[in-house]
Amino acid sequence: MKARLSAISTFVPEKQLTNADLEKMIDTSDEWIVKRTGIKTRHIADENTFVSHLCEEAARKLTSQYSKDLTDVDFVISASISPDSIMPSVAGQLQHRLGIQRAGTMDISSACAGFSYGLILAKGLIESGLYKKILVFGGETLSKVTDYTDRATCILFGDGAGAALVEAAQETNMLKTTTGTDGHEGHNLVLGTRIQEINGTDIPANDFIHQDGKKVFKWAVETISREAQKLVNDAGLSMEDIDWFVPHSANMRIIEAITRNLGLPSEKTLESLRTCGNTSSASIPLAIDQGFREGKVKPGDKLLLMGFGGGLTYAGCILEWPEQ
Repeated sequence: MKARLSAISTFVPEKQLTNADLEKMIDTSDEWIVKRTGIKTRHIADENTFVSHLCEEAARKLTSQYSKDLTDVDFVISASISPDSIMPSVAGQLQHRLGIQRAGTMDISSACAGFSYGLILAKGLIESGLYKKILVFGGETLSKVTDYTDRATCILFGDGAGAALVEAAQETNMLKTTTGTDGHEGHNLVLGTRIQEINGTDIPANDFIHQDGKKVFKWAVETISREAQKLVNDAGLSMEDIDWFVPHSANMRIIEAITRNLGLPSEKTLESLRTCGNTSSASIPLAIDQGFREGKVKPGDKLLLMGFGGGLTYAGCILEWPEQ
């Protein structure tokens, strides 16, 4: 059997944090934020809403939009760097709340590459013959781990979740995948460390996100430009065959630099950055779902997904959009 992605749905909290709101909190401006990041607003969960709640809503939308039955799912994967708790897992909580009677569950922590990693894991587990129907989540409440006195990072992050269903089928629409990590550079993007020194670099030991933006920018542009091209080549395709490029919505400058390197026109890029901010593992499903609802993504379209971030790690997948 092959693995086939059959549906994606998403959910974001109602509350929004605009650039105008941030102007009242820190020394910044709408013009400065948009110029540096491309972000206009981001969605923020309230104090009693966590990753599992956002993921649950995304799954319930998936069942209603696509008439999918989730009760016979036999494995659940949840990707997040801002989970409700380390244990019980978010995946375990979702298995219970969604009425899935018997399923393996697993949380993964691969930051902004998390959703892509989840899809790749699901593909491998199904094609090994172990499982037949896997629910993959990418969800974040980054507002809970953001230092709103740090003007360099607090302008970036938002909350949201995506859910994808991967099922056993005769033919796959997950055409080619790739993963990789440069752990030596991992100290340039850190969250929740108790270790105050990593690879010779002093790290703030607290529960907030910290990053060296210039170094992460350079790594992301060089690495993703190279690996995205290699992934397309390995699939026996050219960039002209790609209908939609779906990078992690990290920063508009990063996205624009990568698309220039790949020779892709900006109008062939899907992002969730402007309206949702950087949502880490949720950014790719949010971008795909938005593109589908806007009538851009059509059955048979080839999507090049490239997640990248903390680790520093990346995961990519060439996906052919299914009939709905």
